[in-house]
Amino acid sequence: MAEKKNGGDENILVLEKLRVETISGRVLVHDVDVALKRGEILGLIGESGAGKSTIGLASMAYARAGMRITGGSITLDGTELRASTAAHRRTMRGKSIAYIAQSAAASFNPAMSLMDQVCEAPVVHGVMSRPEAEAYARKLFKTLQLPSPETFGNRYPHQVSGGQLQRAMAAMAMSCRPDVIVLDEPTTALDVTTQIEVLALLRDLIREFGTAGLYITHDLAVVAQIAHRIMVLRHGKMVEVGEAKQILEQPTTEYARALVNERRDAEHHELAEPPRQAEPVLRVENVDAGYGPVPVVKKANIQIARGETLAVVGESGSGKSSMARIVVGLLPRWSGDVKLTGESLAPALAQRPREVLRRLQMVHQMPDVALNPRHSLEKIIGRPVDFYFKRSGKAVRDRVMELLGLVGLPEDFATRRPGQLSGGQKQRVCIARALAAEPDLIICDEPTSALDPLVAEDILKLLKRLQDDLGLAYMFITHDLGTVRRIAHRTAVMLKGEIIAQGPTADIFSPPFHPYTEKLISSVPEMDTTWLDHILEKRQAA
Repeated sequence: MAEKKNGGDENILVLEKLRVETISGRVLVHDVDVALKRGEILGLIGESGAGKSTIGLASMAYARAGMRITGGSITLDGTELRASTAAHRRTMRGKSIAYIAQSAAASFNPAMSLMDQVCEAPVVHGVMSRPEAEAYARKLFKTLQLPSPETFGNRYPHQVSGGQLQRAMAAMAMSCRPDVIVLDEPTTALDVTTQIEVLALLRDLIREFGTAGLYITHDLAVVAQIAHRIMVLRHGKMVEVGEAKQILEQPTTEYARALVNERRDAEHHELAEPPRQAEPVLRVENVDAGYGPVPVVKKANIQIARGETLAVVGESGSGKSSMARIVVGLLPRWSGDVKLTGESLAPALAQRPREVLRRLQMVHQMPDVALNPRHSLEKIIGRPVDFYFKRSGKAVRDRVMELLGLVGLPEDFATRRPGQLSGGQKQRVCIARALAAEPDLIICDEPTSALDPLVAEDILKLLKRLQDDLGLAYMFITHDLGTVRRIAHRTAVMLKGEIIAQGPTADIFSPPFHPYTEKLISSVPEMDTTWLDHILEKRQAA
């Protein structure tokens, strides 16, 4: 199999005056120009709804349902895609240009093994035979540090963690060694330790094969490690574009400066003090649980007080999300006890009364699979208002409008469906739905992972304000230690199903560290274009 050409002055992807509109005529992308050379990575950053993912999909001459490309040209390796046939565009997608989606869980076929899905594109496009594709897939699994790479492909999507599934999707996109990869938040679901390896892999792959990359993200520290240039977007328009170092150190526009300053402020956020003498809302006592015969949580003990936020951190597969599922009853515990305000809860969700269901709410990691795509936002958010409080008609609509305002969405969004929203907007709908039940405890499973820094900070401030006003308790599951610093009173660190460190966040983030905690903290990317190289050199020398 011939290798791709190395980088040079040749543009492999050119978008000129790209314009994307909704079917109703609302402009989503306003005449944006992109020129991408072989071996180059362009970072696209901006707030949720800025048009980042829309531009990424348009580079494949593709528009989501309810949208259409109405202007401009899209040239891939000398071929103008808008002028080509639909059949030709299909042959280019996957082979010449590949896409890594933001939500892997919504992108895999649950009825096919991971190996079948990773091998499908290279076999269908005639790039490799099935045995060659399988051998290359196993190599990618190993490089991406997936468990048991020789047999990992035999699993199905529901049998792996969110972070592992995102890495499998990276393997699927790389399977044909395409000319261009569109990376739409490819490390969103990854813990910081794995993120380093994936970023290094993607960067090395692009260098080795002369592949070009469009890297869509809201994390400036991540884009600093991989992008040669950065384009800042807002409301579908290009605000600023330049070399990565210049954008990060000397942005020229007010909006770009706001993004950079927000990220820098987050790195030095003052840690919150735990509330004093607060009433316990949740107790998890000596809990063991697992899937089938495989244990995933072992002898877990946590406590969350009224008005307190406990962050649960750890790498992908450490048991963080499983802990949340145990508390809400989606994963029945094997042994131990879970108590809500002193009352023991039944292990399984179906055994719990409605009032317990109301008092325990969850905001999921992946809003794409948590929202019914056929329902309007008014129906999605209004359902718990009706279900728990027996309201109807105008009372429900009024409450929905209030909740939309709380999470920063316009009232006219009430008639929209999830497919018409950006990833960040969908997550805000999930938060509004949880708030609709007026719970005592909200379990937040990566609730800001899909949001840009400015919107994420607004959501964190909203959660904090609600906590202060209503005495809410939060279990906040995340791999983003910057978020932990901003919101958590106490932190529990998980590794291989066990809680290895727990205490006030100020203590957890202060030396002496547990060795694994130190590894997590040292793996948090910094807004320095040389940080990744330095951390890799340090680990190779160790």
